[in-house]
Amino acid sequence: MRVLYAIFFMTGLLASNPSEAQSMSFHDFDFTSIDGTPMPAASFKGKAVLVVNTASFCGYTKQYAGLQSLYEKYKARGLVVLGVPSNDFGGQEPGTEGEIKEFCEANFAIDFPMTTKQKVKGKDAHPFYRWAAGEVGMMGSPKWNFHKYLIAPDGSLKDWFSTTTTPEAGKIVKAVESVLPE
Repeated sequence: MRVLYAIFFMTGLLASNPSEAQSMSFHDFDFTSIDGTPMPAASFKGKAVLVVNTASFCGYTKQYAGLQSLYEKYKARGLVVLGVPSNDFGGQEPGTEGEIKEFCEANFAIDFPMTTKQKVKGKDAHPFYRWAAGEVGMMGSPKWNFHKYLIAPDGSLKDWFSTTTTPEAGKIVKAVESVLPE
C-alpha cells in the first residue's frame, strides 16, 4: 500500500509541476559564434534552424557539403543551418575555432553560422543539448558527429535525425519544408 501511495504521490507531483525544460525553447539559449561574437538563439526567432554537431575529421564530414547545399536552397525561405563543432566523439574535432573555420571554408565553402566548439553529450553538454535531450529522450540524443535537430520558427524542437541521415535525405528535406516560415 505504501508503494502505491508513493507512486500516486510522485505522479501527482510530476503532473502538477511542469518541468522548466517544457517551458523553454531553443530561443532561450546562447551560443558564441566561431569568430567569438555572441550568438543568442533568440536572433533566429521566426526561422527554421537545423542544429548539427560537426567534426572535421570524421567519416561523416562530407555531410558539410550537403548541409551547405540545404542552407543555400532554403535560406531565402527562412532556414538557418547552425554548425556546432564538438570533439565529443572520437576526438575528431581537435582544432581551434580558427582551424575549424578555415577547414570548413576551404574544403566546403561553408557560410552558414558556426559556433565555438561545444560539448554535446553528458552533464557538461551545452545547455541547448541538455534541453534537447530532455525533449526527445535518450534515443534522440547525439550518438556521434552530425546528429541533427530541427527547430521550428517558434523555437520548439520538431524532429531529430541521426548521423547516418544525410542532409539530402527526403526525410530531412520534407521535415525542413514543413517548418519553413515562408
